[in-house]
This record gives sequence, C-alpha cells and structure tokens, in this order.
Amino acid sequence: MRTVIQRVKSASVTVKGKTVGQIAGGLCVLVGIEPSDTLADLKWMMQKIVHLRIFEDKNGKMNKSLSDTNGAVLLVSQFTLLADCVKGRRPSFTQAGNPNIAADLFNTFVTLFRQQNIETQTGIFGADMLVHIVNDGPATFILQSPLNNKREINK
Repeated sequence: MRTVIQRVKSASVTVKGKTVGQIAGGLCVLVGIEPSDTLADLKWMMQKIVHLRIFEDKNGKMNKSLSDTNGAVLLVSQFTLLADCVKGRRPSFTQAGNPNIAADLFNTFVTLFRQQNIETQTGIFGADMLVHIVNDGPATFILQSPLNNKREINK
C-alpha cells in the first residue's frame, strides 16, 4: 500500500461537475492499493496517518497529529501511485491491485478512519476525478506499508 499525504487548508473532489467529497482542513490522502495488501496493511497505514505528527504546534514545530488537531481526511483512490516508469515510456500498472479487490480494500480503509471518529470524505473509486487542494506548507509525505516489504523478503 502506498499513500501520498498532503496537509491541506482545504480539499475537494469533483466528479462530472459535482462535488462528492470536501474538507475544510486536515489531510488529503491519495491511496494506491497493491495486490498483496491485507487488512493488516490498511490498519498500519490508518494508524500511521492518524498519529503522524505533521501539524504545527504553537511554536511552529511539527508536533501535532490529525487526531490532536481534530482535522478531517479526504481519501482518494489513485492506482497510478503504483506505476512502474523504469522501462520504456509508458507506465506499467502491474503493481496496482485488481480493481474489484482494491475497491473493497479502499472501502475498508475508509471505514477504519470513520471508526476513529475522524471526519472522512472520499472521492469515487475508479471515477475520473478532479482533486482540488490548497496544500498547507506545502507539506507532502509519501508512505509505503512496510508489511508489503516483509512479505517480499519472505518469499
């Protein structure tokens, strides 16, 4: 599982001219699901995102987390995060999960955030979306589930 986390002042997702998800402030998280992802990956990533200290305290230091600030999260599925661009000029998407399985895992990921009582908005899985963000900082972080790496090593 790979995510791109952006600290935002505001973010929204529009599909066919209609806003389907919108937050005033918090995190916009782009989510790529891999074929080997499990519930353990989803839980690890959710916990990391919720508790990652990337919001500034009163002294301007990154000491506060999403849970500390009562911020919201906008989760957007994005299989292109898993593109392999090393060979040739066209990205390969073989590292992206099967859309049917990935959709279920993405929905579970959303549920995990909501179970933490975090305001959670989403785009529409598989839709052509316009994502509007006002990046705060800018502050952008890339996270890869370490559980996938362990599975690769153990093969």
